[in-house]
Amino acid sequence: MSTWGSSWVSKGGCKKGLPAGAKLAVLAALVLLCGILGVGLGSTVIDLPAALRQVLAGDLGSPGSRILLYVRLPRVFAAMLAGSALSVSGMLIQAVLRNPLAAPNVIGVNAGAGFFTFLALAILPGVRGAAPLGAFLGALAAVLLVCAVSAGTGRLTIILSGVAVSSIFTAGINTVKTFYPDTLYNGSTFLIGGFSGVSLSDLSPAWAMISGALAISWLMSGQADLLGLGEAPARSLGMNVGLARFGLIILSCVLAGSAVSFSGLLSFVGLLAPHMVRRIFGEAKTSHRTLIPAAALLGAGFVALCDLLSRILFAPYELPVGILLSALGGPFFLALLLRERRRRL
Repeated sequence: MSTWGSSWVSKGGCKKGLPAGAKLAVLAALVLLCGILGVGLGSTVIDLPAALRQVLAGDLGSPGSRILLYVRLPRVFAAMLAGSALSVSGMLIQAVLRNPLAAPNVIGVNAGAGFFTFLALAILPGVRGAAPLGAFLGALAAVLLVCAVSAGTGRLTIILSGVAVSSIFTAGINTVKTFYPDTLYNGSTFLIGGFSGVSLSDLSPAWAMISGALAISWLMSGQADLLGLGEAPARSLGMNVGLARFGLIILSCVLAGSAVSFSGLLSFVGLLAPHMVRRIFGEAKTSHRTLIPAAALLGAGFVALCDLLSRILFAPYELPVGILLSALGGPFFLALLLRERRRRL
């Protein structure tokens, strides 16, 4: 079990209440509800039961059935997939770095994905799939570079390396935008983040990589628990700390890189969702074997709900979900900083 966060969850964490299994069941039910609302609501009103029957029968003659199959179902699935991946990615990063304020962008995932995406738009304009592939490769390259620089060192070096790598890749993004102005227009949606226009084909092979990485993350939950105890206790229990840290960081990169390949740079999901999970379950007494599936469920429902709100709040206009997540995540992050400051005083 993880203990590094006990001081900041003990006051607000759940000490009593439903057992962990019941809480997971409630989260699953809420995710299902968010999914139903996501496919049923939007700027255009459709008869959901009738449209669903037509889709299952292969009859796409009505506008409602086409909206359901080609717009809302892919969008809800993409939102849930990205939310699960980014949430678990943040959970793993926070466990590895033993830092409640850590997120995938801390180790350069966003900057690396952004640079390679803009590079793909500049070198391979109009090539379908080039930008998503670039996003994944960029996230992977950034994390591998951070791991290479910080090999054999502590978690503080990983954070500092991530800041330096992010700065380098951000400079690369600005350079590409300067010499290839067209990429600014084509890549603006990616930088904001959202699911407008996503199709089921855009999710391949990201969904397979995310599914596999989520399963492996759950299998490595024991290593995440031991890392939460600290390096010395983990070594005394026989764990190879360096190898476990590297494996969990790579898993975090695969999850985040696969998600941003079709969602763009969604901010704060990897920070918000893990914190909400710890508040619900109380991390000091809960294993990552429970926290990881809980983070996947909560992240899926949270992003799907935010995407729904971004579609209906200003209908018929649509607010990119990345803007809504930033508007929610910014104050939340400031509140965490103030809370940490008060705790240390």
